[in-house]
Amino acid sequence: MTAPLVIRPDVRSVIQQPLTVGESPVWDEETGTLWFVDIQAPALVRLSGSGKIDRFDMPAAIGALGLCRDHKIVVALQTGVHLFDPVSGDFELVSDPVGRHINCRLNDGKVGPDGHFWIGSISEAKPQTDEAALYRVSADGRTRTVATGLTSSNGLAWSPDGRRMYHSDSRQCFLQAFDFDADTGDLGDGRRLRSFTEDEGRPDGATTDRDGFYWSAGVSAGRLNRISPEGKIVEIYILPVAAPTMPCFGGPDLRTLFVTSLSTDRTGRFEAGTVIAFDVDAEGLPPFRFGAGHPPG
Repeated sequence: MTAPLVIRPDVRSVIQQPLTVGESPVWDEETGTLWFVDIQAPALVRLSGSGKIDRFDMPAAIGALGLCRDHKIVVALQTGVHLFDPVSGDFELVSDPVGRHINCRLNDGKVGPDGHFWIGSISEAKPQTDEAALYRVSADGRTRTVATGLTSSNGLAWSPDGRRMYHSDSRQCFLQAFDFDADTGDLGDGRRLRSFTEDEGRPDGATTDRDGFYWSAGVSAGRLNRISPEGKIVEIYILPVAAPTMPCFGGPDLRTLFVTSLSTDRTGRFEAGTVIAFDVDAEGLPPFRFGAGHPPG
């Protein structure tokens, strides 16, 4: 068995302000801007190509975001899925999948090839329980629960042809894949691709490249794992942040990886969350947009 290639990329910092829990980076190829969230601040952040940062304070903890065709942003808040207008500052409730009856909040989410917002929850119970779930939310508010028995729903991404959906559970440390119908959003049965050790990195947020490889943030190991469609780690990117949370492809040629991280003292010294970037020999895909189905090209 061939050992994974270990890479120490030439990393640059893209923000100076510290983050509590940086997450959900999304590149808007139409405007050349990077969006991401600071979960506990809570805030939605926009980074322009010139380096200008716009920060939008949120009324509740924010787990993830997605882009819309009308330049609004779909946001997953503690209080549900909302549409946010960065110009007016207005919010519009779309759906509240979790409700207040269980101790979970919305966590990792992405717009899928079907134009729906796929959003998972995370248990906030201490100790954590398996009451978390994965939901599919349409632009008109219809919501379907598609997976249960989760602790920390994470790692959503789709294959380039839109026929496979990846999903992980950060606490249960597994990666699974589903057959996916981009027209209906229907899932086939999930199958486990691999389990992870703490040293390999608990699987946090993720993305896919144009060649079909899955890039998973190893939040417990300070690394990014590039994983084949068969579930094998083929490349390990050693990062200068202790707790990377999610990668996304961006830049004009979609060959730059942006990676968010969270604040931690796991290594024995406190390290604030941030966003880093580095160039890779792989190309990403532009994000899907809420309410608009099928791959963007």
